[in-house]
Amino acid sequence: MAAFARNQWYVAAYGREVGRELFARTVLGEPIVFYRTESGEVTALADRCVHRRYPLSESRLDGDRIICGYHGFTYDRAGSCVAVPGQKRIPRTARVPSYPVVEQDSFVWVWIGDRDLADPAAIPRAPWLADPNYTTVSGMEPLAARYELLVDNLLDLSHETYLHGGYIGTPEVAETPITTEVDEDRGIIYVSRHMADAECPTFYAKSTGIEGRITRWQDIEYHPPCLYLLHSRIAPVGVLPNDDGTDPDGFHVEVVYAITPETEHSTHDFWAVARDFALEDQGVSDFLAENNRTVVLQDVRALDILERVIATEPEGYQELSVNIDTGGLAARRILAKLAAS
Repeated sequence: MAAFARNQWYVAAYGREVGRELFARTVLGEPIVFYRTESGEVTALADRCVHRRYPLSESRLDGDRIICGYHGFTYDRAGSCVAVPGQKRIPRTARVPSYPVVEQDSFVWVWIGDRDLADPAAIPRAPWLADPNYTTVSGMEPLAARYELLVDNLLDLSHETYLHGGYIGTPEVAETPITTEVDEDRGIIYVSRHMADAECPTFYAKSTGIEGRITRWQDIEYHPPCLYLLHSRIAPVGVLPNDDGTDPDGFHVEVVYAITPETEHSTHDFWAVARDFALEDQGVSDFLAENNRTVVLQDVRALDILERVIATEPEGYQELSVNIDTGGLAARRILAKLAAS
């Protein structure tokens, strides 16, 4: 198993995915069953009965308790066994692990490591996803590749020119240099690319209605290990924010990815696109949802291929890194540090 950073928060689901039906998802190699209590709180337990390892997600709820569908062992929301068929005595070891969970900004976050270290205040924010001043489309795609490949992909957006041409990629993305900054104290990586005069890709032309060339800003903010934010600004060429920071003539799109390892070689790729324009226009929402999912699936296909290539390469193979890789290399270093600690 890969050396995951376990004492960290990871997105396990969208809040809309978890209800009164038992819901299974694997995070960092740990099978987990999620459900909402009758009062609406999210609960997360190890998805394996202590008796004969039957998945609790294949069982049933009785109030806030899970009754194992194989032999009837019954667990409360803390994971303690409260009933054993055929006997009154409950073995002292009859319990399954429970996991701290927090529901925030439309996500369900779970903590896999030492529960005494689980601080909800440490969860990074994506407030646009629950902000009435933004309209959001979102989804999740499974990735048959290690999560580090998706981190690399998202921190080097030059690939948009080649992999996503016709959707979000234009020549200027690859041609424009980036700036990279690392906040070592907070463990945050910033990568920026500002294009003063760029072709307007279909993704933005059809959603904003801008005709002609644009000023396009891409400001990445990566909070290892899980949350990636892309602050996108689009405006006609020459239209810049006001000196006081207000920006009434720009279009703003907040692209959010939650990058959650499923196993050593598979990843949950959560994505969301929040916009501050055309808030009530369902046509724009449908267009952005369809097109962003297409872009995500293009990444998924490329990274699935890359995972297979890496699996067959000789030990000690050395890849080449250049200027566009500075953000990704910083992320690798921080992820390794988090895993080691």
